[in-house]
Amino acid sequence: MKTRREFIKNTGKGAAAGIIVSAGFPGNLFPKTEVKKVRIGIIGAENSHTIGFGRLFNIEKKFPGCEVLYVWGETDEFAQNAAAKGQIPNIVKDQSEMMGKIDALIVDHRHPKYHLQVALPFVKAGIPTFVDKPFCYRVKEGKEFLKIAEELKTPVTSFSTVAQSDGTMDMKEQFGTIENIQHIVWYGPADVESKYGGIFFYGVHIVQPLMNVIGNDIEKVRVTRFGERTSASVIFSSGYLATLVFTKKSEWGVILVTEKGDINIKSRVQESDPPKCYVDMVEIFRTGKEPRDHQSILKCVAVLEALERSVESQNWETVEM
Repeated sequence: MKTRREFIKNTGKGAAAGIIVSAGFPGNLFPKTEVKKVRIGIIGAENSHTIGFGRLFNIEKKFPGCEVLYVWGETDEFAQNAAAKGQIPNIVKDQSEMMGKIDALIVDHRHPKYHLQVALPFVKAGIPTFVDKPFCYRVKEGKEFLKIAEELKTPVTSFSTVAQSDGTMDMKEQFGTIENIQHIVWYGPADVESKYGGIFFYGVHIVQPLMNVIGNDIEKVRVTRFGERTSASVIFSSGYLATLVFTKKSEWGVILVTEKGDINIKSRVQESDPPKCYVDMVEIFRTGKEPRDHQSILKCVAVLEALERSVESQNWETVEM
């Protein structure tokens, strides 16, 4: 039996062919839809993501019409390496050299404390901007930045690629069907002592998926450390209690403890090609449509801030917006 998607796909093809024949037009007379070209600039080259963006847009050409044309690096070596491996044609010494030459900006520093300061001039110029995870280092700074973006109507977004995925959306769908959940265990890589912002650097890949699946209503967090092991308790206003387990392996997972036993939730779907996260990024560049509301972006930062405070205090910390 054909799936609903296959049925619609095949029916749509047949209908389109019927229209062409009945109208008496050969298919090649129909004008092709022109793809909007997007010239992209990247600020930050220390992160391997910059090379990845170059490969995605310039080498693999996953999005025809989108091309990374400029890169600025923290050092000459970083910039040259990213430009060579990502086939990015232009290296700029000063970020302002990109102004007027790009249609979209990607900010890609390893430490989030550098993100918004460099993005602000471009947002003020009306250039759609993607800020790599995490969005920023402090909620206060993020609020001020997004207020400016909203006043100027400049599209801005930021997300974890783990969270902004078909797999996470499928896990959310599964979660909504499970009853009598007593506890949630979510694990993934994070280092509370990372020089790139501690829990901020990789913890966003745990916190944002958790929020996407369970909800944005996290109230309090508490970090517990025992030797090299670290975990955190998270309380939701909706009544859920979760334990985050920070690991050193690049694997993420979730286990739900229910009255009928433990359920290991895994994605049942294959990720699209190109992945949803990059489709959403290009969508904001081409149309200005933001895939996440600003409040959700800020709440994720607020949770990371509370976790950071709890790393030091080892006490319950309230998520402050």
